[in-house]
Amino acid sequence: MEFVTIRELKQQAGQVTRTFRFHAQLDRLLAKTTKTGNPFYELTFADAEETLVLRVWNNAPMFATCEQLRSGQFFELSGEFGLGGDNRSIDGKSWTARLLDEAETALVLGGTPELRDKQENDYAFIEASVSGIADPRLRALCLAFLERYGKRLRRTAGARDYHHARRGGLVEHVAQMMRAATQICIVYPILNRDLLIAGILFHDVGKLWENAFLENGFSMPYTEVSELLSHIPLGVEVVNKLWRELLDEGADKMEWADLEPQTERVRLHLIHLIISHHGELEFGSPTVPKTPEAQALHYIDNLDAKMEMFERGYQVAAELGKNVYERVRPLPGRLVTPLPAYTAKEIEEPENSPGTLPEIPDAESADDPF
Repeated sequence: MEFVTIRELKQQAGQVTRTFRFHAQLDRLLAKTTKTGNPFYELTFADAEETLVLRVWNNAPMFATCEQLRSGQFFELSGEFGLGGDNRSIDGKSWTARLLDEAETALVLGGTPELRDKQENDYAFIEASVSGIADPRLRALCLAFLERYGKRLRRTAGARDYHHARRGGLVEHVAQMMRAATQICIVYPILNRDLLIAGILFHDVGKLWENAFLENGFSMPYTEVSELLSHIPLGVEVVNKLWRELLDEGADKMEWADLEPQTERVRLHLIHLIISHHGELEFGSPTVPKTPEAQALHYIDNLDAKMEMFERGYQVAAELGKNVYERVRPLPGRLVTPLPAYTAKEIEEPENSPGTLPEIPDAESADDPF
């Protein structure tokens, strides 16, 4: 029986049922009734990257077992799965559930080996980028943040739905933005690299309370504080709190007083990066970008989010025609397979004899709309 992730199950399931097994957490179990009054269960399973909704009807073998399942538990599901009647949902024809042990659960929380390795490398890159900041104030602030909140950062998503919407997704997002910023600063010397790297680390820091997963699962709870404040004001609160604590410690207070640019200007410019990173007032920023670093951060943030949407879109969108896929919101239109990079090949001798022209294909048979 093939072992798959939920994403792989969705990609491989077809009209003909096949046997699969996968590990996931039961995120939600709801008892419902049909329009005709027949009871059924709706179960939502989640792993590190995807969710899967399965419905268990009252005549299914698993119906009686569902009453014993509890949200938050981790299971191995094995059995026959295929496309539902709408050709979009997944239908579990016949399956069983086994409770996972602690070691198996830990592996599920970490995601696939590839995802675990990626996020470990990304977090190491963030640490290295922060350690490379020359400005002692920004470096101390970033290191203090990672020391206090690094564990929470590792289980926070970049968003709830559209991009990097997975456990640890914010680590991937921040690391990739830092990679882009490092190269952009070479092209545009006007940019303050230290400030931009620090701004990238802190631009979404409020999401540690807005988009954080539970320590032991794939649920992302809604909280009153994040709903009332949102992640931009929360991020400002975090930075100001850490900044005050560093000053109150007193060890570097006298040294910071003599540094140029002035310490208060450094804090002010960092806060501006946080509150302007959405780019436009209508998108939730209290102010628009007014410095080169703020404008660069906004574009880097948007670029990385969009590239993630495209990459994931090709994995989950249904194919409508050759090289054409369904639209994945919020991207503006249907997806088209990207053009692969040119690969040089050895030049071969033409089959035509010397002095003759190659045969031109008939226009009606060519794949050309013009």
